[in-house]
Amino acid sequence: MTHDNGRDAPAALVISKLNAFYGTAHVLFDIDLTVNRGSTLALLGRNGAGKTTLLRSIARGLVRTTGSVMYGERRLHAMRPDQVARTGVQLVPEDRRIFASLTVAENLQLGHHAAKGRAPVELSELVEMLPLLQPLLKRKGYQLSGGEQQLVAIARAIVGRPQLLLLDEPSEGLAPRIVDDVGAALRTIQEHFPMTVILAEQNLSFALRTADDVVVIDDGRVAFKGGVHEFHERSEIRDRYLKV
Repeated sequence: MTHDNGRDAPAALVISKLNAFYGTAHVLFDIDLTVNRGSTLALLGRNGAGKTTLLRSIARGLVRTTGSVMYGERRLHAMRPDQVARTGVQLVPEDRRIFASLTVAENLQLGHHAAKGRAPVELSELVEMLPLLQPLLKRKGYQLSGGEQQLVAIARAIVGRPQLLLLDEPSEGLAPRIVDDVGAALRTIQEHFPMTVILAEQNLSFALRTADDVVVIDDGRVAFKGGVHEFHERSEIRDRYLKV
């Protein structure tokens, strides 16, 4: 997946000297990161490396931070989670948080709350963009497979027209064919709604097919950052930081 977003593209997200803590446990250490507007960044690392914590630090959820997280001119590090969401930042967590007792259509309707001044994406537009949603609309959340839940969770995030989409392990637990469906859905969404995407992933092939740039996190620190092509050429990075 490629985007016309040269290296001189304006920064959407600038993270400086970010440290993150759960209670007294220090989890992220002096993270410096710039993500270009309209690009897709793959955030790679072993389990427990700090990928989820970095996404939560951007979205201001469940973690204490020091340092700076700037989204354009907005100081996300100084905002509450609901204020961050209103700026156009949406986190799709690993557990997807689909409401089991609501239909898919009702789950999608909840995405309107994140629009806040932006015209939400209507259901008909979502279904036209993501035809796999159509047969699911009347199903309850508990009737969905893992892949269907993931598709609905991403679609619900899109309803509010986010400018920055944070995806935590979107391929987790999914069969390879379903992973391909999720990847195709992401590409379709970005064609319709150009946005910046940060994708925390363990599925290396999925991440590299989807992303423009790569950051590898190891023990809460940035071990590598560069383009996908550069990452492919650095097999020692893969061997050292990503092999189990």
